[in-house]
Amino acid sequence: MKTIKKRVDYLLVGILVLSAGLNFYNLNNAGSNTYYTAAVKSMMQNFHAFFYASFDPEGFITVDKPPVALWVQTLSAKIFGLSDFSVLLPEALAGVFSVYLMYILVKPKFGRAAALLSSFVLACSPIFVAVVRTNNVDSILIVTLLIATWALMKAVDKKKLGWLILSVFLIGVGFNIKMLQAYMVVPAIYLFYWLAVKLNWKKRLLHLAAATVVLVSVSLSWALVVDSVPASERPYIGSSQTNSVLELAFGYNGIQRLLGQDKGTSTGVQKQDNSSSTNSSNELSGQNQSVTAASQAQGTTGTDSSSTSQVTTGAGTPPNFQDGGMGGKGGGTSGMFGTGSTGPLRLFSTELSGQISWLLPFILFAVIGLVAEYLKSKQFDMRLKFAAFWLAWLIPMMVFFSIAEFFHQYYLSMMGPAIAALVGIGWTILWNFFTNKEGWKSRLLPSGILVTFLFESLILNQNSQSKILVIGTVLVGAVLFILMVLLMKKKSISPALPMAALLALLILPLYWTGITINKTNNASTPIAGPGSGMGGMGGGRIAGNMSFPGGMQGTSGNIAPRASQNQDAENMTPPTNQEDASIPASAPANMGDKGMDTKNQLNTGLLSYLEKNYDGEKYFLATDSTQSAAPYILNTDYAVMAMGGFSGSDPALTPAKLEEMAKSGYVKYFLISGRGGRGLEQSQSVTQWIKDNCVEVPSSEWQSDSSSQSQTSFGLGGGDTLYVYKG
Repeated sequence: MKTIKKRVDYLLVGILVLSAGLNFYNLNNAGSNTYYTAAVKSMMQNFHAFFYASFDPEGFITVDKPPVALWVQTLSAKIFGLSDFSVLLPEALAGVFSVYLMYILVKPKFGRAAALLSSFVLACSPIFVAVVRTNNVDSILIVTLLIATWALMKAVDKKKLGWLILSVFLIGVGFNIKMLQAYMVVPAIYLFYWLAVKLNWKKRLLHLAAATVVLVSVSLSWALVVDSVPASERPYIGSSQTNSVLELAFGYNGIQRLLGQDKGTSTGVQKQDNSSSTNSSNELSGQNQSVTAASQAQGTTGTDSSSTSQVTTGAGTPPNFQDGGMGGKGGGTSGMFGTGSTGPLRLFSTELSGQISWLLPFILFAVIGLVAEYLKSKQFDMRLKFAAFWLAWLIPMMVFFSIAEFFHQYYLSMMGPAIAALVGIGWTILWNFFTNKEGWKSRLLPSGILVTFLFESLILNQNSQSKILVIGTVLVGAVLFILMVLLMKKKSISPALPMAALLALLILPLYWTGITINKTNNASTPIAGPGSGMGGMGGGRIAGNMSFPGGMQGTSGNIAPRASQNQDAENMTPPTNQEDASIPASAPANMGDKGMDTKNQLNTGLLSYLEKNYDGEKYFLATDSTQSAAPYILNTDYAVMAMGGFSGSDPALTPAKLEEMAKSGYVKYFLISGRGGRGLEQSQSVTQWIKDNCVEVPSSEWQSDSSSQSQTSFGLGGGDTLYVYKG
């Protein structure tokens, strides 16, 4: 028992409890990204849908991500039953385990204090906590990469190829979680192994070559298997333009993240030759996906399967939001999704600073200390190599997020582990200089703390926080700086004041995190702090309570057929692209928010009409996008076909193919939104075929009184139209 007590680090236990508290607080009411939750429900139905990560149970089209994280969520839903909580559980647990791994990784090289600080910093990182409370798969990716890092450290310590193979194998698994995002750590992995392992250069080269073969093989395993299956025997690959996983990986989820969706392989809507900048910009697929949702109503929280659903008309998006376009490519004055202008100061901008950048100034001083340490010792020892690993993790990401055209704020969570590690490492290095009174180097710690406090006050000011809080932060930083300078004059220096000063730097990030976990509209594109929405138009809010994506909330609780809920139309908010697609707030008792637009809500009048006229067709209903389909997948046991994928622009169907399906009795009813042209000729031609060959069902036959009175698209768009094919 004594041995066990000695091995238990109670401060670590406290940090893990804090992490669990932040990750799980009110999680049952946090809502989920219903684009992925609908896929999880479909994947629970059969192995075909499970293997391909199909959005619908019949396997018509997939979601825009590989399946590994969704497999985990599906298994959780199988065990605990489908609900927001069951799909969020693996992500929240992964967040806690990531905090623990920071301790395990840092302690052997820099000691207990640095390890505890690293864990604490990650646990308090606002955007990290925000994303682990959603089912956007980033949390599972991060923990996978941290386990890969642990295996890498084993490989270096033991000089065994097997551990390196395990490390890159896990990165390959990460590729099958979120594709090329997993490769952001590859430079750090390879650099550290080359610098740190004590083997001759030939063996190092051979080991890295073997690791590369494994990395590529594991990464592409699922993609090659899927692409090798005839298209007629598998779902269409959502968000691709050529029905290829490889194109999805290196196009939409690859180069377009850097260059924007109007560059490289097109994943979106073809551009029209008109002079309207609005129309031109709206033809970018991601923008399509970004605000196609631009009218989903915000969901409520805490409802259960006994809730009653609001009947909605499903009106289309406003004219200015055609195709979900947000205007212009990423970048610009606010970025495609409110991520700020590209440039070296982007991470310090109003749009991004409060997400992950709080402690970056301290890391700058830590880097100065690391360089000074090297110049002093003239030895690039293992501790410095370990620090270099985390810098090689962080710096490429900082560069990428400073210039990338197409990403969301929550992608910045990838920087969290490196920032956490470097804060712990920086404390150790700068504390040694401080306590040893090594000239100018001894002032790095108090100076770093002061500058970081000043930067935190800037973040508060950028986010329109209380002037008293802004000024108070400056004063606290100044007082602590003065006290630390005075402390240097003493012969014996206690670590109490410097450590308290460093911990004080974490108060505001923790405060920001507290705001984040109490937000009720943050399940689609999570954003940390008081801001809400994607901010695609200036990163701000629009009229009244309508805010852009990232702020979409969904419902929460247990998911059951027909479950629904009442919803206040004044709280309607829009989501972003596929990663931000959410289901109707009024959808199942408790679905999150990835898809927007009241058309995403369950229309009980339509459901009743379709059930009365259902003749056993393979597809209960065909919709133009996943956002219209999700409520019916989540609230019923019927298969619904999203003809154009998330944004309605995926070329998954041709008029000839649709005609064949209709004549074969696979589908009879078609729900078409009133958003106007979709920009992609093939999608338009499919819609035109429906209009030419089907009969419009009078709205009076399938809309209830409440749905006919409901205004969607913020009152700016037209309603949905139901068509029936009669052969």
